[in-house]
Amino acid sequence: MKQAKTLSEREFKRVIAVVSASRHASRNVLALSLSYYAGLRVKEIAALYISDLFNDSGKVNNFVTLSANQTKGSNSRTVVFNKKLVTLLELFYLENNLSESNITLPLIRSQKGKGFSGNSLCQVFLKLYEQAGIDGASSHSGRRTFITNLAHKGVSAKVLMTLAGHQHLSTTQRYIDVNDAMLKAAVELI
Repeated sequence: MKQAKTLSEREFKRVIAVVSASRHASRNVLALSLSYYAGLRVKEIAALYISDLFNDSGKVNNFVTLSANQTKGSNSRTVVFNKKLVTLLELFYLENNLSESNITLPLIRSQKGKGFSGNSLCQVFLKLYEQAGIDGASSHSGRRTFITNLAHKGVSAKVLMTLAGHQHLSTTQRYIDVNDAMLKAAVELI
């Protein structure tokens, strides 16, 4: 089975620029960013509720525990948000008047106000990458890029495995992409 394309920073910026100029920009930018900056699976993004990410005063929870029914493999896990994602979530909260929303609503909703299934959100991701002209990208591209980027920045295997929500290191290792520039940089360390 072919793996999802890992995205360069330039490609991610391109898809965000294209999405920002289209319908449902705020929602779609957030969904893509949750994948790219937090390594969330599309199923997990679809399963997020407003109350999972924001406290009663509207502040972002930097550490979010996903329940077993929100994750793959029925194992709960903790997701950590970086500063970029926290800022994006705060903006999304304000732009979408989430303070006035029922906190038990899904975070990412269709134009009809209902939550997406993992499969339907997967189709949205494919369409967004296609609109940006990024061949080979899928709903798993952001997650794979998240893990690859952290690995190449020297994050330990145990931390990577924990952030990815994997039970086995071999699974995490399959996510890490290697390209010619990385190989060249590695041998230059000698």
